[in-house]
Amino acid sequence: MANILVIDDDVAICQLLTDVLEIDQHEVRVAMDGNEGVRAFDVLRPDFVVLDVMMPGLDGHGVLRTIRDRPGNAVPVLMLTASADARSAQQAWAQGANYYLAKPFTADEVLYLIDGVLQHRIPMTDALKAVQYARSQGYHGAADERPGTRSLGAVKSER
Repeated sequence: MANILVIDDDVAICQLLTDVLEIDQHEVRVAMDGNEGVRAFDVLRPDFVVLDVMMPGLDGHGVLRTIRDRPGNAVPVLMLTASADARSAQQAWAQGANYYLAKPFTADEVLYLIDGVLQHRIPMTDALKAVQYARSQGYHGAADERPGTRSLGAVKSER
């Protein structure tokens, strides 16, 4: 369906996101740090970017600034973070992130956001409302597991 670039220094998260997105028929490329992510972005020109905030070297905010400095770039960006503080989220949105999702998250939340944007069901500017809507429809974070949701760990076993 879509070419997705995952930029994250956590091998386990990269593998799980790759598994989840490939099950959903997306083509996935992974970059393990910010500098590699910028180079991959320039070569691949992905349809969607999943970007970790905290990485050594060039962090997610630096990658996002660099990506958004590219002329004519409107690729949707989902930022993932282990620290869900409001200041970091505001900084991400000010730099041009479309979505901001705190870890832990479920496979369903990630797929809902990515597929919703790519299929034009979710406006690229409505990050918080999209996550709230997803959760109201039965998509819940890993800390709030309910029947019918899949954690990223559970998806690995489906493969």
